Amino acid sequence: MTIRNSLVVLTFGALPTFVFAQAATAQDAKTVIDGASKAMGVSGLGSVRYSGSGLNFALGQAVNPSSAWPKFNVKTYERVIDFDAGAASQTMVRTQGENPPRGGGLQPIVGEQTQSVVNGFTQPWASKFEVWVTPVGFLKGALASNNATVQAKTVGAKKYNVVSYMVESKYKINGYIDDQNMVEKVETWVDNPVLGDMPVEANYSDYKEFHGMKFPTKIVETQGGYPVMELTITDANRNVVAGVQPPGKDAAPQNPIFGVDEQLVAEDVYYFTGGTHHSVIVNFNDYVVVIEGPLDEARSSAVISEVKKLYFNKPIRYLVNTHAHFDHAGGIRTYAAEGATILTYQMNKAYYEKTFAMPRTLAPDKLLQSKKKAVIESVGEKRVLTDGTHTIELYHVPNEHNEGMLIAYLPKEKIVVEADLYTPGAPNAPTPNPVSPYTLSLVENLDRLKLDYNKILGLHGRLATKDELMKAVGKSGK
Repeated sequence: MTIRNSLVVLTFGALPTFVFAQAATAQDAKTVIDGASKAMGVSGLGSVRYSGSGLNFALGQAVNPSSAWPKFNVKTYERVIDFDAGAASQTMVRTQGENPPRGGGLQPIVGEQTQSVVNGFTQPWASKFEVWVTPVGFLKGALASNNATVQAKTVGAKKYNVVSYMVESKYKINGYIDDQNMVEKVETWVDNPVLGDMPVEANYSDYKEFHGMKFPTKIVETQGGYPVMELTITDANRNVVAGVQPPGKDAAPQNPIFGVDEQLVAEDVYYFTGGTHHSVIVNFNDYVVVIEGPLDEARSSAVISEVKKLYFNKPIRYLVNTHAHFDHAGGIRTYAAEGATILTYQMNKAYYEKTFAMPRTLAPDKLLQSKKKAVIESVGEKRVLTDGTHTIELYHVPNEHNEGMLIAYLPKEKIVVEADLYTPGAPNAPTPNPVSPYTLSLVENLDRLKLDYNKILGLHGRLATKDELMKAVGKSGK
């Protein structure tokens, strides 16, 4: 799982006018913003550094569609935002938060894991909104805005001044300021390939004086309705020597676009790799089946383009979705726009129908633009696709990583296609110790199903053999 660190550009274009039933004047908004900035010590602030500990949750990696994102313990946490330098960093040391691990990423964390990211302020909104939703980031943005508005609002029994403004003339951000002039909540929306206009809400409480500024000691941030961060802040400081510099022009982008590498692994069976997430293509007599539509529309469009080149625009009839984790489901809408039927385990069907209906105003995608109705079909414990020449058997394989996981089996070619359960390293690399419980569950399921296979196409990693899989779990492949 990737921990995202987000940055903010403090530049504003023309801002649209908002109309509220109780909207105040622009001067009133300025008074509220100035009052909060003075009370919290944000006036004249060039940088901020804060640290603590708590919990971090893996967005989009739930063990099933109705569960919260899985958690990790955050032993130490530090965020530095240097508004003057135009850069920010986030560093955390994590340990496994659930045992046995349920969802959460490719492999469970063994021991401690350090996640550290440095970014500049010129990233896309989805990569920088995190700084805007901090109390200081929100107020810095409000101070730079010429068209912020304020609305009196009561939530429960508590009264707030809600300051609103637009970022990049597109992204709305609201800050709830209480009667003590503290920023208690900041909310915005971020485009997400699965959830569409995904709501983000950051709540701040238990403010304390730190080195000449007021800063919350409790932070709870949710995305998509579930927590992604719960922190207890033990120190915060302003205008320290931040030492954070934005990456240079030659730095690798956060979400690089990789080409599609095509590997023919059997007659009419291609392994499409490139980057971190892969797909498998099977050519049937009258149509094509694609196994997995990961990441986003850009990746899926690239794969679809290569399929059309290979098979002269033969239709893609089915897209097999292995499971509902965001990195494996982010491209399925692109296949639906192509007219493909989405095949997924039965517990995921209602979830996808719900997410497909969510608003997508921030980044209208191909399915929305096509106005097509997506076709999503449930797969139970087994489903067979065949044309008499090629056969794909889909099986449900329960495991701790995801309860709605499917694998694909090609009996003629003796190939298993799986995601996240076994991710082989480089050939002859040391065998992981301890063995991943996900890999053990894969072997147990393959034994239970009595599948005769000799190759594994991982939707991460590389092609591996049965012998390599057996070695990974300490067994003989014979």
